[in-house]
Amino acid sequence: MSGTLKLRSMLFVPADSDKKLAKGTASPADVLILDLEDSVAEARKDAARRMAAEFIAAQAARITPRLFVRVNPLDTPFAMADLAAVVVPGLAGIVLPKSKSAADALRLSHGLDALEARAGLAAGSVRVVPVATETAEAMLTMPSWAQVALPRLAGITWGAEDLSAAIGAVFPKANSKRPIGIIDRRIVAVTMPIGISRSVSGS
Repeated sequence: MSGTLKLRSMLFVPADSDKKLAKGTASPADVLILDLEDSVAEARKDAARRMAAEFIAAQAARITPRLFVRVNPLDTPFAMADLAAVVVPGLAGIVLPKSKSAADALRLSHGLDALEARAGLAAGSVRVVPVATETAEAMLTMPSWAQVALPRLAGITWGAEDLSAAIGAVFPKANSKRPIGIIDRRIVAVTMPIGISRSVSGS
């Protein structure tokens, strides 16, 4: 496993599926993201947390992809339990969905400080990749990512479908790529000055 964190390719895998987790071990992706959010039903959240933690412990040192976990949004009742379960040796990072601004990543970082200490991990070793465009508020606070010091920040990714749902927008097929282009340019504008990765996602 390389010591350099690269975010050229990321594969999401439902954390409650043994079959898909096993298949993910052979992935050539830079990052394997164990998903606790959209792909896991509420009734399966507890099982998914346990399976994610066990997978990280068993596979992190054996496979090529670095292991991240997409937790549930911070304003849900699931996020804290997600983090408490999966911050274990071998975890490389957290994907934070539906972040509203850099303040959410800062709040997450403070929580990770305590969880790393509990797990015996080096301070700051768990990195953060926020999904920065899934809410209407996030689009208005985009500059915050360049204004707040976030040492854990490994990259910023985005998702157009959740934003469309949040604002009730339906884009004509002929113009479907236009909002994506606008979002991508805003991400570039805030990531280039601070020297972090822009991780592009179509989900």
